[in-house]
Parts: sequence; C-alpha cells; structure tokens
Amino acid sequence: MAALDSSMGAMLIGVILAGIMYGVTCSQVFYYFTHYPRDHWATKLLVTAVWLCDTTHQGLISYTIYWYLVTQYGNPEALGIPEKSIIIEVFFSSFIGLFVQSFFTLRIWRLSGKARMIVIPVILLVGGEFILTTAYAIMSLSLDTFEEVNRYEDLSIAVNSIAAAGDIVIAAILCVILHKSRTGFRKSNILINKLMIFAVNTGALTSICATLTFISVLASPNTFIYITFFFFMGRLYANSLMATLNARNSIRDGTAGDTTWSLQDMQPSVMPAGSIATRRTGDIAIRIDTTSHSKHDVESQYGGTTKSPIEEV
Repeated sequence: MAALDSSMGAMLIGVILAGIMYGVTCSQVFYYFTHYPRDHWATKLLVTAVWLCDTTHQGLISYTIYWYLVTQYGNPEALGIPEKSIIIEVFFSSFIGLFVQSFFTLRIWRLSGKARMIVIPVILLVGGEFILTTAYAIMSLSLDTFEEVNRYEDLSIAVNSIAAAGDIVIAAILCVILHKSRTGFRKSNILINKLMIFAVNTGALTSICATLTFISVLASPNTFIYITFFFFMGRLYANSLMATLNARNSIRDGTAGDTTWSLQDMQPSVMPAGSIATRRTGDIAIRIDTTSHSKHDVESQYGGTTKSPIEEV
C-alpha cells in the first residue's frame, strides 16, 4: 500500500495541483486578452502558444491518471508500464519552459543594451535545458517499464539542475540590471524596486520547484514523488509569464502621483525644461511636465536607443 501511495498517489496529487494551477492560468489568459488588446501580435502569439501547450499538457496528465486508476483498474501489472501520454507530456512541458524563459531572456537582451556576454550564458542554460529534456523524452518513448526509465536518472538530475540554475541566473541578472537602472527620481526608483521584487518572486517559484524535483529524484528514485513537482513546473512557468504581463498596469498605477510629492522641496526659482509658470498675486504656480522630465532622464542614461526598465513595463 505504501508503494501505491508513493507512486499513483503522488501522481494523482500532481495532477490535482496542476489542474488547480491550470484554472489560474486560464483566468490570467482571459484577463490578459481583455485588458491588453493593444499588445504586439508577437506577445499575443506567445501567450496563445503557452496556453495551448499548457492545455495539452493538462489533458495528457489527466488522461494518464485516468488510464492507470480507471482503465487499468484491477491490473497491477499496468502500474509498472509507462503509458505513452506520461512521456509525451514532457515535450509540452519543455516547450512551455522554453517559451517563457526565452521571453525573459529577450527582456534581458533589451535591458542590457544587447550585451552578448550577459545573454549568451542565459541562452546556453535555456537551450541546454530544452535539448536535454527533449532527449530524455525521446529516449523514454522506447522503454517498456518504469525500471528502464530509471536508467536515465542522471539525465533527469541534469535537466532539473540546469532548470533551477537558469531560473536563478535570469532572476539575478534582471535584478542587477534593474538596480543599475536607478535614475534618482522617486517615481522611477519605486517602479524599479517593484520590478526587482517581481523578478525574484517569479524566478524563485520555478527554481524551488525544479530543486524539489531534483531532490526527490535523488532521495526517492523508485517513487513518483518527483512527478508531483514536475507536473507543477509547467504551470508555474505559464503563470510567471502571465503574472508578469498582467501586472504592468497595476505597477504603473501604483507609482502614479509619487513624483508630485518628491518635487515639494524644489526651490521655486528652479524651472526645469518643459515647465510652465503662471504669475499670480503674491505667489508663483509651477506646473511640471513629469512625463517629459522622466523621458529626458531615461534618454540621458540609455542614449535614447536602448529600452529602459520603465519603458519595458
């Protein structure tokens, strides 16, 4: 009974948790298309591709657990056979990871001013994870028992190690770039702080899940405990992408109006470019075009060609 708990029981828990997160993904996708209709077609295509892969993955793992627990009910020998759907789902999970990590890699490319020395190591990690995961799935398709699948334990460990390393590196590089992008203006600094926290949170979830998968393979190689975390991995990637895209308006709105307070200590005699002064009886009213002022600050730092973190949001 203990063996069944750690095999089919662990798989069932993974399917249930993945199904819950799939519902969250669907709601986030709906929110995205209703609140960001003007996004570039490439971003919409990325969201659609991730959602389709996520949907297919959920369908495959749901069919897998149904096959083991319902179709093959009363046939204990079937529990040791890797049904093809549990192998095929690995392909879709790897595509989700590739799409999402490529999105964040492209963001690093833009924010770093197309610095190859920064981007190339990230590309190697992302590409390496995808290649190894795909190779693992292809080799597993020809196997007849789970005991034979365990022969590729080292490859599975390598996949999860690279996945965790890739997520950590992406989050760390984004934080460093954002930290160096501080302008000295309170509004932009608040925005950058929020983006740094967001980058750490999204990268931490996927890297923790990959690490738990890695530990499970090492600690309990003859169980399906690692499958619980692996099923969950694709959902975390999909939701990290959607959360990043859907948070843009709230991040912008959360910093609206902060600049007004930061200008209180400015001397009335200091008139920045673009300001309009109106003479009244006994006082001076100053209106400052903060959008133009922030833009000049960004252009002076990024040369007017590279996207700043603020423009990226």
